[in-house]
Amino acid sequence: MTDAMIDKGIFFDGHNDTVLRVMRGRATVEGVAGGLPDGHIDTPRAVSGGFGGGMFAIFVPGPAGDDRDAQMKLPRYDVPKPAPLDFDMALDWTRRGFETLDALQAAGAITLCRTSAEIASALPTGRMAAVAHIEGAEAIDPAFETLHEFHARGLRSLGPVWSRDTIFGHGVPFRYPSDPDIGPGLTDMGKALVRECNRLKIMIDLSHLNAAGVEDVARITDAPLVATHSNAWAICPHARNLTDRQLDMIRDSDGMVGINLASAFLRPDGRKDDDFELDILLRHFDHLVEKLGEDRVGLGSDFDGSLVPRPIGDCAGLPKLVAALAAHGVDDALMSKVTHGNWLRVLRQTWGE
Repeated sequence: MTDAMIDKGIFFDGHNDTVLRVMRGRATVEGVAGGLPDGHIDTPRAVSGGFGGGMFAIFVPGPAGDDRDAQMKLPRYDVPKPAPLDFDMALDWTRRGFETLDALQAAGAITLCRTSAEIASALPTGRMAAVAHIEGAEAIDPAFETLHEFHARGLRSLGPVWSRDTIFGHGVPFRYPSDPDIGPGLTDMGKALVRECNRLKIMIDLSHLNAAGVEDVARITDAPLVATHSNAWAICPHARNLTDRQLDMIRDSDGMVGINLASAFLRPDGRKDDDFELDILLRHFDHLVEKLGEDRVGLGSDFDGSLVPRPIGDCAGLPKLVAALAAHGVDDALMSKVTHGNWLRVLRQTWGE
């Protein structure tokens, strides 16, 4: 299956948290395969909406109890970063995350992919193409033994941090308004992690890293710079979004950005509120295309991990995004790039294929 044979409306997505929903007991493996009453992703809705697959994140949640959702509905907020996690707990959870991916594959919901050719072959099949991603490297040890373990199990993308600190670097808090220039960058171990990921051809995800961390990755890496699920700070001045300087760096590396559907990172007022039309998303799209070019923008939905715009709702609503892009002047060639082609290009380049 070549890229040109994939329908222009089939999406490969930079980020989802469906594995987390299953691990938390909010969905079942069988439900993801056969249909769920809620959430954002299951096989029937994926087929209906042209959701061909994407990066399936393994994320270790911290202790419950923060009021982040309530704070993010305010005009201004600064949610404190959670404390770092215990390594043994994170390791156990992450290993169970890979077991969950295996179970989803056994149930027929996903096809685990380790190459861009496997993704291209899986996208049109009705089984979601899934690339294993770790969001926050809490389960990676300083000697990188677990990194090699997870790579052998299919890990092909990794974010050194979520919005909390690790031994490798510093994440940005959920803060609005704010730029991402918050605190120091990568630690020495974080710089070594980037080099080892380069050697193993594991993609480094810039999403959640602070500005200094992004600069450090850019200085070290030999791969394209990629933010799997981030938006334009010029449209929504949230700490989680990318400044024009960062976008310039991503462009110059021939990397890309996946547009995050999380309402708080789309809305110019930074509020976690899904009641808005897709013209706001199109403003981010226009700015990203202007700064990055047409070959470096895709989708990074954050499905099952965020509050997405009401007009989309879940992965079955993606045809509404296609319609909005088409009405905005996006032709078939660019649509194919935005829905999947740009992701396949950058992954092929990153993975040395």
